[in-house]
Amino acid sequence: MPDSADSTATPQPQPQPLDHVARIQAEWARERPDLDVRPQGVIGRLHRLAGLLTEELCVVYRRFGLSEGEFDVLAALRRAGDPFERAPGELATHTMVTTGAMTKRIDRLERAGLVTRRRTAGDGRARVVALTAAGRELIDRAFTEHMRNERRLLDTLSGDEAAALESLLTTWLERAEPPRSG
Repeated sequence: MPDSADSTATPQPQPQPLDHVARIQAEWARERPDLDVRPQGVIGRLHRLAGLLTEELCVVYRRFGLSEGEFDVLAALRRAGDPFERAPGELATHTMVTTGAMTKRIDRLERAGLVTRRRTAGDGRARVVALTAAGRELIDRAFTEHMRNERRLLDTLSGDEAAALESLLTTWLERAEPPRSG
């Protein structure tokens, strides 16, 4: 017969299962106890989360027939304000890609009728990329859905958690990549 004290014992909390990064850290700590693997806890989780978030964001882009890069170009043009145009080099800067990659994106968007290219009035060699009416309509719809999707993803955190995370990430990014003027 079991002891009555045993039946009223407080159950011990069960250890939480290790996430992917924690498992990797544990393996490295076992194999290389001479190294501090704690940075993997932050960097590894950010890296994994970035990949998961990118995939979730790309679902929306694909719904509108766009790649992530094409969405970025259309968004950069839309943010420019009326007349919704920028030079290709400026677009490359705003989307953080090489000018070669930008040319390929612009080519695809032009074939789809979402942007046009024209020579600038002041310099016949310089070009400007502009949204077409169809491009503006598409990016407005896609961006609205993109913001709904980002809200859905962020709503897994409380308001206080999201604000604290934004503050930490802002501080870290400022130290890693000082803000540019303009």
